[in-house]
Amino acid sequence: MLHITLRQLKVFESVARHLSFSRAAEELFLTQPAVSIQIKQLEDTVALPLFEQMGKRIYLTEAGQELYQYSRAIAQQLADMELALDELKGLERGKLNISVVSTANYFAPHLLAKFCQRYQDVTVSLHVSNREIVLKQLADNLTDLAIMGQPPDGLDIVSESFMENPLVIIAPPNHPLCNMRQIPVKRLEQEVFLVREPGSGTRSAMERFFAEQQIKINRGMEADTTEAIKQAVQAGMGLGIMSLHTIELELETNRLNILDVQGFPIMRHWHIVHRKNKRFSNVAKTFKDFLLKEASGLML
Repeated sequence: MLHITLRQLKVFESVARHLSFSRAAEELFLTQPAVSIQIKQLEDTVALPLFEQMGKRIYLTEAGQELYQYSRAIAQQLADMELALDELKGLERGKLNISVVSTANYFAPHLLAKFCQRYQDVTVSLHVSNREIVLKQLADNLTDLAIMGQPPDGLDIVSESFMENPLVIIAPPNHPLCNMRQIPVKRLEQEVFLVREPGSGTRSAMERFFAEQQIKINRGMEADTTEAIKQAVQAGMGLGIMSLHTIELELETNRLNILDVQGFPIMRHWHIVHRKNKRFSNVAKTFKDFLLKEASGLML
């Protein structure tokens, strides 16, 4: 019988998932040498190499790929066991793993704070990433729930809208269009737009709207964060399109203006998303219900 420890499997699963010793060390709060030792001991136990290095990257060997499937299954069994025990304890305590897209991070902490005030023994682990990473976390069952815009079709997930998400056009306060009302959409062809990276939900909504209106826009800088777009718009590099929830501070301090353009705001919705057939802890189930019933009122 192989004498493999749960600690070794946990370390191996993290290294195999990230294909990185350093990222696994960060995730597990271990030093990189400690991770290497656990992997070496595991390889000695199974008497097979689990990773191979090519250049600066590591890859799973055939044995590593086989063990990775079993380690994932064991990790899921342990998680299910914890859920079952938590259900016996009730909602008095527990952990909530939640992933949000970067634009949702402007309001998600506010909602989490309200939830934690009500359930004070709940601990929250919040992961903020772009949409592609959040979808991968859902696919890999690494998070309980995710907050994002409309997810793409065809995935093995369940999505429910819980709050409106208006997309507006922003400009610096000294822009000539700030003094105009009911600006024709066609007028925007004369402007430069700063855009998010491919795969961004905001960018997809923007491109879909302008395609429907048969408008060709001039694209300027591309950036992978909302903050970068806001700073560039304030600097006069062009216009931007983003969620109203991300610019409240800039509007209050008169650093950005919303343009009054025909057809805007583009009304989208925020969604709470999870894997289909996901087994919820009491904490995750209660937080989902909290969002669906109360989020809109709390953000007024």
